Amino acid sequence: MAYTPSFRTTIHEGFWLAVILAAALAVCYPAQAQSEGQKGTPKFEVDPTWPKPLPNRWINGQVSGVCADRQDHIFIVNRNNITDEEKENGVQSPPVIEFDPDGNVVNSFGDWKVVPNSPHGCFVDSENNVWIASNGDGIAQKYTHDGKKLLLQIGTRGVVDSSDGKITGRPLNSSHTSLNMPAGVAVDPANGDVYVADGYGNSRVAVFDKNGKFLRQWGHQGNAADAAAGVPGAFMLVVHCVALGNDGLVYVCDRQSDRIQVFDKMGNFKKNIWIKRGDGKYPDVRGTTWWIAFSPDPEQRYMYVADGGDEEIKILDHRTDQILGSFGRRGHQIGEFTHAHTMAVDSKGNLYIAETDWGRRVQRFKLVNGN
Repeated sequence: MAYTPSFRTTIHEGFWLAVILAAALAVCYPAQAQSEGQKGTPKFEVDPTWPKPLPNRWINGQVSGVCADRQDHIFIVNRNNITDEEKENGVQSPPVIEFDPDGNVVNSFGDWKVVPNSPHGCFVDSENNVWIASNGDGIAQKYTHDGKKLLLQIGTRGVVDSSDGKITGRPLNSSHTSLNMPAGVAVDPANGDVYVADGYGNSRVAVFDKNGKFLRQWGHQGNAADAAAGVPGAFMLVVHCVALGNDGLVYVCDRQSDRIQVFDKMGNFKKNIWIKRGDGKYPDVRGTTWWIAFSPDPEQRYMYVADGGDEEIKILDHRTDQILGSFGRRGHQIGEFTHAHTMAVDSKGNLYIAETDWGRRVQRFKLVNGN
């Protein structure tokens, strides 16, 4: 449902006053907790002007996913879980919201009775279609760019790949037609194959063709010993993301194992990329490898890792896998993170971080040194 934004003058004036104050703070504190890295390491500054306020008294729920199209429009998916108090003063936003590069809302779509229960990650493919995964269901969906048509659904809403078809059942990790709480999707631009991080219930990467026909899978449930030993294909609890690199490899977030497992497209293991805890104070089940994104240059010189355990974004040399620097810290202020959950990058190299649970927002970090 598209619309033309309109704002009351008083709200608009108040917003821009807040923007001016926030921008002044950004000048005083130009880089939010960015660690010193090697010379040439990308540097980012939080953009306090992005996004603009939501219209129509909307209040978003947990912002679980963020993705970018080729026109640098940014999509977020959020959950239908605003509080009763918020409902007294606002309206639950639609499931999917689209922003233009300036942060204005230009479109929204989704029926809460049709989209997956508890939407998770999103992805915009090379044909500009929008994909949504779910960690509260057994499906992944593909929509037209404007959201007016559901083009493809893998699985049946409310049915998961388990012993009893329910989330509470024992994961089977085997279905060719259903998923079990998938976290993310990536689509191969060469042939349309769909790679699914499946996910919170299952422990696999499942691959389907462009029509939703099952092709192959790899991965199994791992444990702490597997994680410590770096056992290939053993995923400890959450297969949290999947991404396809320009190098033809598949990068998979093995979140609780603090590593990214790298495979070829047939599922043959290539290497582990370890993301060790930065402070050692929070050795809990949250893990470090929540989401990954690549710099937009053809060589994808840098890889970015959203570490929702340490609440920071780590910057890696994609060729050597060396951590060059990081930015962010725990907190609720501008430039800080509360559950840094998923991430997207636009054509200019700017990063967009979606915060779930009680973070409930998306922030833009502008690339400021042009690397």
